[in-house]
Amino acid sequence: MRTTLLMTCVALVLGGTAGGRNGGTSDASTVPGSLVPSVRLSAVPPSPRAEDDPADSLYRTARQALNHNDYSRAAELFRQIREKYPKSQYTPDAYYWEAFALYRKGGEDDLKTALKALEVQAQRYPKAGTRSDAEPLATRIRGALAKRGDAGAAESVATQAQAATKASSSQCSEDDDDTRIEALNALLQMDAERAMPILKKVLARRDNCSEILRRKAVFLVSQKRTAETEAILLGTARNDPDEEVREQAVFWLSQVGTETAVSALDSILRTAKDEEIQKKALFAISQMHSERAGKILKDYAERADASPEVQEQAIFWLGQQHSAENAAFLRDLYKRLKDPELKEKVIFSLSQMNDQANNRWMLDLAIDEKEDIEMRKKALFWVGQSGGSMAELTALWARTKDSEIKEQLIFVYSQRNDKAAVDKLIEIAKTEPDKELRKKAIFWLSQSHDPRAAQLLQEIIEQ
Repeated sequence: MRTTLLMTCVALVLGGTAGGRNGGTSDASTVPGSLVPSVRLSAVPPSPRAEDDPADSLYRTARQALNHNDYSRAAELFRQIREKYPKSQYTPDAYYWEAFALYRKGGEDDLKTALKALEVQAQRYPKAGTRSDAEPLATRIRGALAKRGDAGAAESVATQAQAATKASSSQCSEDDDDTRIEALNALLQMDAERAMPILKKVLARRDNCSEILRRKAVFLVSQKRTAETEAILLGTARNDPDEEVREQAVFWLSQVGTETAVSALDSILRTAKDEEIQKKALFAISQMHSERAGKILKDYAERADASPEVQEQAIFWLGQQHSAENAAFLRDLYKRLKDPELKEKVIFSLSQMNDQANNRWMLDLAIDEKEDIEMRKKALFWVGQSGGSMAELTALWARTKDSEIKEQLIFVYSQRNDKAAVDKLIEIAKTEPDKELRKKAIFWLSQSHDPRAAQLLQEIIEQ
C-alpha cells in the first residue's frame, strides 16, 4: 500500500478546500471520512471507580501492567480478580481484559485461554460493559488461531464471514457489523480467493443499515491484489447508493496503483454525473504518479466543458506534484483561462512548488499593467508566502507606480520575518511621498517585534 495519502493529509486534514470556489489552500473533502475501517477494540481499561471494592487495588495494578504492555502479568492479575472476588463490580469486565492481554501476548495456548475467558463472560455476564468489544475480539482471536492451522477456528470464521452477506434484522447493529468485519478480515488473510466472492456479496447488499458494512468491505477488497480487485472497486464506485461507499471505492482505486486502476478512474471521471465523485477521482489520479495520470489531470485542468470546481481540483493537484513540466503547463494555462478564480488557483498552485522560475513569473505578473489588479495582488501575496527573493520583492517597489500594488507590497513585506523587509518598511515610512502609504508602513511596523521598528515609532511620536 502506498502512503502518499499521509503526505496529502498533512495538507489536507488541512481544513479548507483546494478546489472550492470560496478559496482556501487545501482539500480535506477529497479524502474519504473513514479510511481504515478496522474494528477499534477497547485497549485501555477504564480508570478505577470503586475505592471501597475489595478488588480495587488489584484492578489498579492489573490496569497499570496492561498499560505498560506487561501482558503476562496483566492477564494473571485480571484472572485473580475474577477468581478471588467473584462479586466485585470489576469482575464482569475482568474476563475481557484478561482475554485482551492474552491475545496481545499471542501464544497459541494464550489465544485458546483467551477464547475460553470470553465464552465464560458471555455465559455469566452477558450485559458486561465490554461485551460489545468481546465478540469482535473473539473473532479476531479465532482468525489468529485459524492462521495457525486450527480447523475449528477457521470454520467459525468462515461461517461468520458468510453471515455478512445477509441482512440480520430490521435493527441496525454496529456490534454485529464489527464481528462480521473481523471475520471477513480474518478470512481474507487466510484465503483471499475464498473471501473475495463473499465481499462482493456484501457490497451487493442494499438492505437498511448495510452501508456501514459496505464501507468497511471496500477497504478489505483494496487490501488484496486479485484479478477482480479493480473491477469490484470500479463497480462499487459507479453503482453503490451510499456516497461514502462510492468515495472510498474511488480512493482505494488510487492505492491499487495499476494502469488498469488509472483507466477505471478515468472512466469514472468521464461518466460520473456526481461532481463530488469527479473531484474524488481527480484526487485519486493525483496520487498515481504515472505519465497517463498526469495527462488526465492536465486534460481536466484545461477542459472548458468541465465544471470550474472540477477544473480547480485538477489545477490544485498538478501544483502539488512539484514538477517543472507541470509548472510550465500551468504558466501557459494561465494565459488561456478566462475565469478569475481559475486564474487565481493557477497562481496559488505555482506558489506551492517553491520554484524560482515560478516566483519570477509571479513577480512579472504583479507589475504587468495589462493584468487584472486583483490577480497582480494575489501573485504578490503568494510569491511573498512561498519564499520569493526579498531582494527582488524590495526592488519591485521602484518598478511600479501603482498605489494598490505598493500597498500590497507593504503588506507582503510585513508578513516576512526578514531584516530586509523591516528595512524596506522603515525606508517607506521615512521617505515615501504618499502619506497613505507611509501610514500603512507605520501600521505594520507597529506590529513588528524588531527593535528598530520600535525606535522609529518612538522617533515619529517625539517629532
